[in-house]
Amino acid sequence: MRRVALALAAAASAVALPAAASAADITGVWATGTEGGRVEIYRCGKALCGRIVDASRLRANPDLRDVRNSDAKLRQRKLKGLVVLNGFTGGPREWKGGPVYDPETGDGAPKGQLKLLPNGKLELKGCVAFFCRTKIWSRAG
Repeated sequence: MRRVALALAAAASAVALPAAASAADITGVWATGTEGGRVEIYRCGKALCGRIVDASRLRANPDLRDVRNSDAKLRQRKLKGLVVLNGFTGGPREWKGGPVYDPETGDGAPKGQLKLLPNGKLELKGCVAFFCRTKIWSRAG
């Protein structure tokens, strides 16, 4: 009886591991590598989204606005909590979606791609037509 229980426990843990290595792997807070930025990737319905949760400039002034936005109507939005990734679906290692917004430049891309790299880092690519920009993010610790 004990062997059966051990076998069942081993089988259950083997089944649980692949499930844990799904889209949930990229949810959480990521360091953007620029200006001490941190973006939280979270579930938004059946997709994944990302919002700004911290940056060195935000620690100095939590009320910072999206002043670099190319759309003058959006320049009064607060940076803290601003959604910069929207509607990413796929997995378990690559997700596609968009739009992607970069508050450092005020530019956005209608399409983006997230890719979980073998080293645990996250590659973010935003593209407008044939022009793409890539950034590598690390898990925030």
